[in-house]
Amino acid sequence: MVAAPSGNPSIVALGGGTGLSTLLSGLKHHTSSLAAIVTMADDGGSSGRLRREIGLLPPGDIRNCLVALADDESLMGQLFKYRFDEGQLAGHSFGNLFLAALAKVSGDFEEAVRLAARILDSRGTVLPASLDMVSLTAEMQDGRIMSGQSCISSSLQSCRRIWLEPRQASPTSAVLEAIAGADLIVIGPGSLFTSVIPLFLVRGIPEAVAAAPCQKLFVMNVMTQPCETLGFSAADHLKALNAHAGAKVVDTVLVNTTEPPAEIVAAYRTEGAEPVRLDYEKLAGMDVRVLVADVGFARGDYFRHDSSRLAAAIMSLLEAHQPR
Repeated sequence: MVAAPSGNPSIVALGGGTGLSTLLSGLKHHTSSLAAIVTMADDGGSSGRLRREIGLLPPGDIRNCLVALADDESLMGQLFKYRFDEGQLAGHSFGNLFLAALAKVSGDFEEAVRLAARILDSRGTVLPASLDMVSLTAEMQDGRIMSGQSCISSSLQSCRRIWLEPRQASPTSAVLEAIAGADLIVIGPGSLFTSVIPLFLVRGIPEAVAAAPCQKLFVMNVMTQPCETLGFSAADHLKALNAHAGAKVVDTVLVNTTEPPAEIVAAYRTEGAEPVRLDYEKLAGMDVRVLVADVGFARGDYFRHDSSRLAAAIMSLLEAHQPR
């Protein structure tokens, strides 16, 4: 295994949604050599409207990552997060519309993302996992087939298996190059079946991650999701990822040890969610190293990863594997 260099290690993060942007917000303070590879199956909200109405690849998760990598106080970053709440633009974010306009002006979605990163002075790069227009399909635990990320994520059933349509979606060359050159690959956190696993359904990505000569870290979610991972333990999360990837893409799992306040746990349980249970022996028996760290954070009614503590735990992992 290749040890990470000191100073400015190259970290590749795979995921989508709030989890990926939280991760990037912390890591950008430790290295500028960051690449976020983003799932492109979103079909809800503003992204879904732009996808249906003008044929644009879904920009929402891309926008969130660009903002997460930008200066926390930048005016452009604040503008990109602004969401209209009235008229025909209600529900659209400025950042999504900006990316749509850039894509039309440049004639290329990848170029639009690069230009937006330059405008935001983002500390790292954001890469769509594929430029193919894909949709997510799932077989639920009761055997029903559901299509569309937004429908799957709002179902009351957890997923049995998922796949992309078309099944032949392929990654960009930039994605494969980033993975091959990484000093560390971080998978998650994020919605397991609608943000994380879809990346490993793009042809070539599982093989590229498996072949990369660096550590592959799976950041375990802190809470289960009632519409995706109802009752899932940490080992269940990894089992589902392995089954869909079809290759060994994880060698280390990071699990949170912060205990959420009792009132937050009670609130989550009314929705069918609970803290992800660490079944240490099962995980260790899956040929992975298990790391535990205090990386959870309670705010209001939510319990999520703390971006600073998560980044610190990841950097400690890198430092521990540098040559002495």
